[in-house]
Amino acid sequence: MCLSVPARVVSVSGDMADVSVGGAIFSAGLQMVENVGVGDYVLLHAGFAIEKLNEEDALETLRLLKEMDDIMTE
Repeated sequence: MCLSVPARVVSVSGDMADVSVGGAIFSAGLQMVENVGVGDYVLLHAGFAIEKLNEEDALETLRLLKEMDDIMTE
């Protein structure tokens, strides 16, 4: 099963970005998305940003993932 997660862009350098997921920082290739800047949200999959998200959708998805985690760890 493949899963992509919303990540917030914290810095951009060329076609690479540092993104934050749950406070952890990862490197992400930006070759598949356009016009990504600091503060934007992207879907992160296997080290690549595969889609740009609006903040509302990103935060809702993160909330749902946390809710699922909370249920599974009860």
